[in-house]
Amino acid sequence: MKIQPELCKVEDALTIIVGKWKTSILLHLISTGTMRYSEIKKAMGTITPKMLTTQLKELEEEGIIQRVVFPQVPPKVEYSMTEYGMTLEPILTALHNWSAAHQTHKARTNSTQTTVH
Repeated sequence: MKIQPELCKVEDALTIIVGKWKTSILLHLISTGTMRYSEIKKAMGTITPKMLTTQLKELEEEGIIQRVVFPQVPPKVEYSMTEYGMTLEPILTALHNWSAAHQTHKARTNSTQTTVH
């Protein structure tokens, strides 16, 4: 497939999945499966409750994750990837692999530049 730059949808895709915490949330849900809000919060570490809620809501609005509220006291809320959201798994895996290779490339390039001088 030849990509026509003027019709490229990469920016649109990145707008949906890029955020300081979105990829991490997605990777946790992909690897763990269904998680409660408190489990996601614990796994994310320093994210604020407001930011976590915002990021989850945005991913839910895009149809990437689903939120299930159980009618009980106290309320129980679970999040999981939708079938559609799981189509991101190979893309995130490819980005992870590229990033790891890029870090190796940068380290090699930096050590070569250091020894050449």
